[in-house]
Amino acid sequence: MSYLSQNALTIAYLVNQYPKVSHSFIRREILGLEACGLKVARFSIRSCSSELVDESDKAELERTRVVLKAGAGELLSSLFQTILTSPVHFLKGLWQTIKIGRQSDRGILRHLAYLVEACVLLKWLREDNISHIHAHFGTNSATVAMLCHLMDGPSYSFTVHGPEEFDKVAAIALPQKVAQAKFVVAVSDFGRSQIYRWCPLSQWSKIHVVHCGVDSDFLRHDSVPVPTDPRLVCVGRLCPEKGQLLLVEAAGRLAQQGLSFNLTLVGDGPLRSELESRITKLGLHNHVEITGWASSTQVREAILSARALVLPSFAEGLPVVIMEALALNRPVISTYIAGIPELVEPSVCGWLVPSGSIDALVTAMKTAIEAEPTVLQQMGSNGHKRVTQQHNVVIEVGKLKGLFESALQPALTSTGESSFSNSFPTLSQIPIRQSPDYTSPDQGASC
Repeated sequence: MSYLSQNALTIAYLVNQYPKVSHSFIRREILGLEACGLKVARFSIRSCSSELVDESDKAELERTRVVLKAGAGELLSSLFQTILTSPVHFLKGLWQTIKIGRQSDRGILRHLAYLVEACVLLKWLREDNISHIHAHFGTNSATVAMLCHLMDGPSYSFTVHGPEEFDKVAAIALPQKVAQAKFVVAVSDFGRSQIYRWCPLSQWSKIHVVHCGVDSDFLRHDSVPVPTDPRLVCVGRLCPEKGQLLLVEAAGRLAQQGLSFNLTLVGDGPLRSELESRITKLGLHNHVEITGWASSTQVREAILSARALVLPSFAEGLPVVIMEALALNRPVISTYIAGIPELVEPSVCGWLVPSGSIDALVTAMKTAIEAEPTVLQQMGSNGHKRVTQQHNVVIEVGKLKGLFESALQPALTSTGESSFSNSFPTLSQIPIRQSPDYTSPDQGASC
């Protein structure tokens, strides 16, 4: 069965877990594409419905089909149906499954499970006449999309965020996924360069940069003056790669210097107990607090109540929270890694320090705490302009729309139809649904 000959009206979005409270950027993207006239079907490998508290997330869940909720019966029947109807293509998918499973840290059995998941997805896509899959993250969701394609399913593309994809390129078969894909999206120039490293020059033309977009609630938020209170905020999952342990050590040094300040860690995660122990040992209870998971409104309020956002990450893609802080006219303290320097310009809209350098981090934090509010306000204003130019959801959706249009052009030509609007929506026309939590555990939170 050729998907290029079918009515190209709908694109499938595939994510390991969707909707998820840390995946607001995916929701923005989907809603933006729909505002452009493109139909998007949502698919998720597994559900995290128990974490959802916001009504808009629950509404999005109602529109999403979850592969692992299909049940054992449908999983097996989809597998046998694929074997019987497309035996040659199934063998092609099976061979690729074994091949990449051998080199993976998850092994062949886990990849055989991905193959079964791909069979279920293939059945659903055929039922809905879906012509293309777009997966977010180059890990298991992209694996399922690739296997589905190899078994005579539709073409696919995927977005690479990092840092996980860059940490285990061979284990997730990233070069093979790029080779089979129609196109690949990176969220920063740095991310694109990392994909270049592992792909031949002949594949480079299919790799494109599409930035994550920022909600109108941030871009259009009324400017709130920088507070005089010496408060800094860190928003992110409490995990080793975000560098919060180093941040607490830096806070300890500032306290030893007798500096008056407060540091709020908004988030939760596996590092929380160790962070709490370290805060106690350093006697920082009057300086540092951990709030736990927060709603989008609480995140916004926490950023606005601070003089600057600080995120001393060791590994990243391009954190969405940095975009949001700058959109709210707050400068950012972060590190010279990944895509961060593409957005944060030192002395213009924040400070960048070498990752892992506690001395440089202490200096930057002290500077932000002691700076005149007018100086910080100007830096925040500069940051707002940069985000508006580089991370406007309407502009970025337009880029993605063009990529989908190119990918589906053979189908559109053969049917004489087009599902794409000739005009782009304005920012106010995209129905943004807020995520209640920017800090729940997930690799995609960095973006």
